[in-house]
Amino acid sequence: MKIAIPPKLLKLQESVKELYAMGDLKLLERTCIAVVGSRKALLYTKNMTEKLSFMLSGAGIVVVSGGAVGVDAAAHRGAMPNTIAVLPTPLDTLYPKINGALLKEISARGLLLSEYPKGARISKYNFVLRNRIVVGLCDALVIAQADLNSGSLRSAEYALKCGVPIYVFAHRIGESEGTAQLVKNAQAEVIDDLNAFVKIFAPNMSESGGAKDELLEFCTKTPDLNECLKRFGDKIYEYELAGKIAIEGMRVKIL
Repeated sequence: MKIAIPPKLLKLQESVKELYAMGDLKLLERTCIAVVGSRKALLYTKNMTEKLSFMLSGAGIVVVSGGAVGVDAAAHRGAMPNTIAVLPTPLDTLYPKINGALLKEISARGLLLSEYPKGARISKYNFVLRNRIVVGLCDALVIAQADLNSGSLRSAEYALKCGVPIYVFAHRIGESEGTAQLVKNAQAEVIDDLNAFVKIFAPNMSESGGAKDELLEFCTKTPDLNECLKRFGDKIYEYELAGKIAIEGMRVKIL
């Protein structure tokens, strides 16, 4: 459905004339952080992205990204259901197809946005323009990983124009030259403590991070192993290895 342009987007130099939505519009009223980055992200980057997004979501903060593979997908998964995906396509054309299930989940539990009506022509420039909405909705931009001249650096350009602060993850030399350049130019700050970063935007968060663990809460209420696997997949076994749960027969026990 077509919605009114959120006041946050009025600061954009390249205005948004129309906006279409599918999902929970109340997410637009909350503090939002954009988390974007490389489609070919390192495992370290994806793990850090999902962890940070999970912590932000648990602190009541909405994570906004572009629905792409790599960093975007990790951000949406970690923040679910407190997440907004801004698409470069109409809402009846979920792109990329590989993220179809994730985007459908976001439409049901989070929020999908697009500035294009059904049947609109899709062009390569849509992908660049999409980034300005991702940034415009947010109080800060996190670029988890980026190469030089990547689309994520276009997001940084929008952030600099709008006065939105930019943050990046620490990387080894040569791993993320785009974010390294932002730091070198004093245009971005390195996140060296996830809790400290989250507390900038959620000052009342507890020292433990304040994040509710959706998986543990679900397993507490629904300890049936099959139901837990249906909802969270192999993540159940990751929690077992981490000593957070125990699998006893077909039941999940919280430790």
